[in-house]
Amino acid sequence: MADNLPTSEHLPYTCIMIRQIAPLFFTTDIPSTLAYYKDKLGFECLGTWQDPPVYAIVARDQQVIHFRCAEPPTANPNKYKDELLDAYLFVENADALHAEFMGQGVEFTRELGDTPWHSREFVVKDCDGRLLAFGAKL
Repeated sequence: MADNLPTSEHLPYTCIMIRQIAPLFFTTDIPSTLAYYKDKLGFECLGTWQDPPVYAIVARDQQVIHFRCAEPPTANPNKYKDELLDAYLFVENADALHAEFMGQGVEFTRELGDTPWHSREFVVKDCDGRLLAFGAKL
């Protein structure tokens, strides 16, 4: 390490607090992915880059997801059977959000229900095959 850089034991704890994490998902079709996240999941597009777009950011309730135009990694063949999630989104009211998504024709891979870990949650499969879990504390 360079002599002029402070080590972690010399930094105040509050200086290194992580404030937010934004997932970055790969897609081969940014316009279709943006349409799905807007029309089905209620996200707003904050911006795209290049024409045709190779990168985009969407947001809902001050939470963001980034998308990059690229071939996704090879999926695990047991992804859906084992419910290998791509993201878990904490929400205030799982029942209301589930009802909203039902009205939009979203594909559910696990219906709304209470879990042994004290949350009420459901899982959707997005337009690119990702599994997104939405859950609220009980």
